[in-house]
Amino acid sequence: MQLRAGTEIRARALLFDMDGTLVDSTAAVERAWKRAAAKWSADFATLRRHLHGRRAVDIMRDILPPGAASQLDAEVAAIDAVELTETEGIVAVPGAAALLATLPADAWALVTSARPALAAVRMRAAGLPLPAAMITSATVTRGKPHPEGFLRAAERLGVAPKETLALEDAPVGLAAGRAAGCQVIALATTMDSKRLAEFDWIPDLTVLRLEARDPDGWMRLRVQG
Repeated sequence: MQLRAGTEIRARALLFDMDGTLVDSTAAVERAWKRAAAKWSADFATLRRHLHGRRAVDIMRDILPPGAASQLDAEVAAIDAVELTETEGIVAVPGAAALLATLPADAWALVTSARPALAAVRMRAAGLPLPAAMITSATVTRGKPHPEGFLRAAERLGVAPKETLALEDAPVGLAAGRAAGCQVIALATTMDSKRLAEFDWIPDLTVLRLEARDPDGWMRLRVQG
């Protein structure tokens, strides 16, 4: 359900996905993976529906044909190198820069399926700051939809998962946040809002504003009209 203007949300920390939530990297992601799909004669139209929110190693497993498992590490390394150079068209999601500028440094984290270097490249390409708390594919052993990333982020910030707000655009990430016990809000930035019907959702970050942070560390956020 789309959150109504005036809705108040309380959280001690905000946990952000990166691609599609803070950074619009869709064009760059699809250019890189389209080439990888073509190399292995995989159907990109099908693959495209399952790119967002997943680790490169998990996507590559979908591409490689039976019998090519031994090439997994090499192919992941190759796509890693390509994605580090694919920055054309990367911009911040509307409202991301303004919201991050208002958040205390100890009250937000990045929870992304990207590798550390790629997360840094994309955040900087979009003109966004890097948080002190970054959970990446190198931090976890199990990618989304497993909740490990969000659980680690909450632990890193010293708060309970139920005291956090997870912001995500992809179903796998939303499922991970929910499984971790976080409050969850979906962003309808890369998915049709109909696919987000089971979650509370907002169009993008332009409608979310930090109103205050109480002395006990709880933040009060408000959905704008």
